[in-house]
This record gives sequence, structure tokens and C-alpha cells, in this order.
Amino acid sequence: MLINQLFAAKPIPFGPKGAPSSIAKHPVESLTVYYDGTDEDEQGNKKLHGGVEKVLHQYSLASYTLFQQHFPDEATKFVPGSIGENISVVGMDDTNVRIGDVYRMGNVVLQVGSPRVPCNKISHRFGIDGLDRFVNQHAISGWYYRVLQTGEIKVGDKVELEATDSSSMTIAEFMKCVNDRNASSEQLTRAANLLDLDPEWRERLSMRARHAKKTA
Repeated sequence: MLINQLFAAKPIPFGPKGAPSSIAKHPVESLTVYYDGTDEDEQGNKKLHGGVEKVLHQYSLASYTLFQQHFPDEATKFVPGSIGENISVVGMDDTNVRIGDVYRMGNVVLQVGSPRVPCNKISHRFGIDGLDRFVNQHAISGWYYRVLQTGEIKVGDKVELEATDSSSMTIAEFMKCVNDRNASSEQLTRAANLLDLDPEWRERLSMRARHAKKTA
């Protein structure tokens, strides 16, 4: 696999309230990657995006195809980079990328830590009410990386899977569990205990698991 495209942006006023956002990204040839961010890309809301657990976001090309099929009148809007991701690679999607997977891209080593939670900025970006809910329902959120080795990634760099655990959950499986209001304590505990899961997700799901156990 190769990196097909890279994207970056700086925050600008966005949406009905003019809140700062970097969802409208543009193509770049490279990203200089550190443990807590990049030189080229910056997050508008650092409480929800960015930081060491969310340095880079990747989105699947297959998910754009699904958008185009379901929203044909807006199909031309759904192009790589438009949902705010940093990385586009043919062949990687929410059904074959797992929590904890380690990838080498160029001389950078990245680890999948969590899905991206879709927010209403996605709906504003495309002018489609409820598009964020559509993303949730179809488990096509994309995923965030933490950085294990800093460096530079460039368009055309080779993408190599260096480590995976077949017992871990794919991004799609994880999101289906998260979005299942009737998920059992055992299901939620399994998700919460994934070895390399973002600690924020671990805490959130552990609380849900305890509540589910009490109400079972």
C-alpha cells in the first residue's frame, strides 16, 4: 500500500456559530510529524481533536463511495480530504483496521488508538442534516493515530503493517459496540479492555459497562 494523498489545514471560522475548525483541509505533499501534532496541520478545538492520542486522522476511500451512493445529488462534494482527514490510502478501511494496529508510513511509525467520533461539523461541511448520524449508523468514522516514531510522511510513501492483534476489534466492530444502546456489560468490558485503546475511551466504556451490569 502507498499513501495516495495527505491533507492539512489551519483553523478558520466555520459553521453557523463561526467556531474555529480545520475540517476544510487542502492537499499537501508531506507532513512533519511529532508526538503531539504536525507542522502543517492544526486543530480548531483541542478539547475534542488533536493531542497525543489524536495526532493524525485517516479516512477510507470506500466510505466516500458509500456517501456518493446514498447522497447522489451531493456526490461531487464527497472527495478525499473533505471530511477533515489527514491521510488517504487505498485498501485501508474501518473493517480491516484494528485498535492497536501499528503502521510504518515513510519513516514515521503510527498506532491506531481510537475511532473518530463524528460531530455536527460533518453535517455543516456538506450541507446535509444528520450526516454525522449517518456516519455513526454505518460505522464509517475513520480512525486516529498516536505517534510511536516521529519523522516525515510524504505522498507516495509505502504503508506497512508492522504489528496487529487478530483478537482486537476493527474500527467498525468497535463503533457498532459503542453505538449499541443494548450492549451488554461483557461486550462493553471487552471493548474497554482493548490493550492499546485511547485511555479516554477506556474510561468512558468502563463506566458504561459498570452501569450495564447494575441494570442487567
